[in-house]
Amino acid sequence: MTNIRLGLVGLGKIARDQHLPAIASTAGIDLVAVASRNATAEGVNNYHDLAAMLAGEPGLDAIVLCQPPQARFDAARMALAAGKHVFLEKPPGATVSEAQALAALATQQGVTLFAGWHSRYASAVATAKSWAATHTLKHVTIDWKEDVRHWHPGQDWIWEPGGFGVFDPGINALSILTEVIGAPVRLIDAELETPANRQAPIAARLAMATAGGVPIAAEFDWRQTGPQTWDIVLEAESATLRLSHGGNMLVIDNVPQDTGLEAEYPGLYRRFVDLIGSRESDVDLAPLQIVADAFLRGRSRSTEAFDD
Repeated sequence: MTNIRLGLVGLGKIARDQHLPAIASTAGIDLVAVASRNATAEGVNNYHDLAAMLAGEPGLDAIVLCQPPQARFDAARMALAAGKHVFLEKPPGATVSEAQALAALATQQGVTLFAGWHSRYASAVATAKSWAATHTLKHVTIDWKEDVRHWHPGQDWIWEPGGFGVFDPGINALSILTEVIGAPVRLIDAELETPANRQAPIAARLAMATAGGVPIAAEFDWRQTGPQTWDIVLEAESATLRLSHGGNMLVIDNVPQDTGLEAEYPGLYRRFVDLIGSRESDVDLAPLQIVADAFLRGRSRSTEAFDD
């Protein structure tokens, strides 16, 4: 079987830091073209946009979309309509209805659509999921706090409608939560803090519950300097599990666990190759739905202006 010929759209920080190395290390896939308005990659054909890349590379099998979520729907629809398999960087769309429409189009076209929740492939998540399946949970707490100036400097799109604000990192925590819990999660209440000069929140507090009524409290904040916090704590009757470092470190009952090396994006690409081989899609929208519900149900509070 010949390797999957891949085109990548959006050569920004996440593409350079994560996607390019993961593609290079994944068997069965070759990067042959990149489309970016402001950057080029070495060793491949470069195009200004997706339309030009599709016209210039008719032999492409699959497209990876790494642009901001506001632009992703039109690009994904174009690629799917051209019969290409599509990998969506998280979040899979600016709205739930966009992602649902893309899933329907992929089915119609008989191609793969993959919503790539990279944090689910963190090294400790599978172990945490197995632990949760054998314990009766009593409470879940999420603390996801980081410095936006460090991780997203000058990225104005992230503060615009559809850019998600603090939910851009927060949705990573929700993707781990919904994977580990393995059951529907209901949003009960939310409070969103939005800077006076921005359109998207800089902080959020969510009250949620599992279908069985287990309470889940989450706090997201983009103003934390110094050490960053990416923690999820699962409390059972006589046991406690703590996921930290974004799901790559694990402590059970105060005992650190060996979780192996971090390899989120290589895991994503192995999954994408497998999905294409079986002509299946993987479009779980549970994390995106919780964020949408937070905007629908949440109480909004204006806070001081923020510039990065």
